[in-house]
Amino acid sequence: MIINYFGKQFFKIQQGDLVIALNPISKDSKYKDKISRFGSNIVMITTNHPDFNGVDTATHGGSVPFVVSGPGDYEVSDVSIRGFLTETEINKEKYMNTIYSFILDDIKLCFLGSVSGEISNEIREAISGSDVLFVPIGGSGVLDPEKAYKLSLSLEPKIIIPMDYGDDKAKDSLKIFIKEGGAEKVEPIDKLTLKKKDLDMKDGEIIVFK
Repeated sequence: MIINYFGKQFFKIQQGDLVIALNPISKDSKYKDKISRFGSNIVMITTNHPDFNGVDTATHGGSVPFVVSGPGDYEVSDVSIRGFLTETEINKEKYMNTIYSFILDDIKLCFLGSVSGEISNEIREAISGSDVLFVPIGGSGVLDPEKAYKLSLSLEPKIIIPMDYGDDKAKDSLKIFIKEGGAEKVEPIDKLTLKKKDLDMKDGEIIVFK
């Protein structure tokens, strides 16, 4: 499995010929300079907001991706996906946010999207113990870095990937987050190549992308 990060909450995950896009940035977003166009088999959208709903940017050529954009159970291309509905706030506006839990190559991933508040015990039970957790840390409605790290720890993942940081309002979020996790010496990477066996000795390790 190879994971690439393009900014905001936009990730590309590839396993063999299968490509998954998580919250691709729309051409209507002010962050459109971070768009990276590629073809995908599955697109997961947590929040109907231009920063996260750019299905067109994850579509290339004649192939049309399967779009998952809300709660429920899905099975597509041998990937099992569960979506859990939460509420969120972005720039003081309320939105619906879907947390996704999915299994790829025997690795359990949890993508929190734009979660900004408490998560119900039912959802916690379903997503706890994931191998990889994607967590927003930038504030502006989503979790601030201190709360994001506290939530991450409580979900007991093996790897924590912070996201949604880097603009003016969130420029210090990453620094605060890795300090909370005691990971000041972590080296940012261009991409993450991951196999199930790589997770055996990990416990809440923070991975940071450039």
